[in-house]
Amino acid sequence: MSSPATFDLAQQPHRRYNPLNGEWLLVSPHRALRPWQGQQEAPDTAHRPAHDPTCYLCPGNGRVNGDQNPDYIGTFVFDNDFAALREDAPAGNVNLGGLLRAEAESGLGRVICFSPRHDLTLPEMPVADLRRVVDVWTEQFQELAARPDIGYVQIFENKGAVMGCSNPHPHGQIWAQRTVPGEPAKESRQQLTYFQEHGRTLLTDYLALELAEQSRVVLENAHWVALVPFWASWPFETLLLPRRAVQDLTQLTEAEKDAFADALQRLTIRYDNLFQTSFPYSAGLHQRPTDGPAYPEWHLHMHFFPPLLRSATVRKFMVGYELLANAQRDITPEWAAEQLRAQPEVHYKAAAANSVT
Repeated sequence: MSSPATFDLAQQPHRRYNPLNGEWLLVSPHRALRPWQGQQEAPDTAHRPAHDPTCYLCPGNGRVNGDQNPDYIGTFVFDNDFAALREDAPAGNVNLGGLLRAEAESGLGRVICFSPRHDLTLPEMPVADLRRVVDVWTEQFQELAARPDIGYVQIFENKGAVMGCSNPHPHGQIWAQRTVPGEPAKESRQQLTYFQEHGRTLLTDYLALELAEQSRVVLENAHWVALVPFWASWPFETLLLPRRAVQDLTQLTEAEKDAFADALQRLTIRYDNLFQTSFPYSAGLHQRPTDGPAYPEWHLHMHFFPPLLRSATVRKFMVGYELLANAQRDITPEWAAEQLRAQPEVHYKAAAANSVT
């Protein structure tokens, strides 16, 4: 009688648990051998000017609503002209038999231009400029968190047309609303349960495990670590988190903010270098809710969800099983981390320019 096969995370299908949201995902590494390799997308080869007179985010240009941008030289924040949330939304609700339920939601949306340069993205910006982005994120969170009508502040960036970004100018968004939205609410419940049981934040203990094992760590500096989480569902998903447990950006020291900017640049450069393209993603900060309590169980972190799978032209779709059952991936998180870790820390465009000169 043959002996039972050894359980191998790198070779056989298995489930992994995500302690941040309490859900499971299916990992199927053997499927990476199948012939079909995913939909082909056109790579981003556009060469953009430093200033585009038709761009509604560039300095000095007009916007659709008739306002004109100032000639800003650093970051620029303005209320979204087409915000998904409105501060003047009237109160109200619908409840029919407990099954058909709706309630009014109020809030606001803002746009943050990261740079006046139309032709840059985060990995192409100097660390000093990225530090200014961290500062404006912090200022915006502090301002909005102080408002009694705001229960959660979601700061995020969609990069690339395949992630629905309609304007290539480097920018992100803020959606601030009365209630705590679904994903942060899941993370809040999970972190509270862990904190009550252990007296430490969930991500403090998780980070200690990852640093001890190292197989999913992408990069480190004195204050931050970027890694592919054990439970990653997107092909090259990463989690960027501070070594010290803080609940929001306002609690970071100046050194920790500097290190955050450094880690942002080094991680996003690796993304671009992986497939020699401007790597698309949706990324966002998860911080404590702002509806009153201190939330000591929360541990600030940033998610990166990029869709590219095997090249600049092959995208991962969440369809079928992912929509009807639960998240699923083929390449293992360990393999993805190895690929990102191996990338140089000089942006491929800068490397090419240096080789020419």
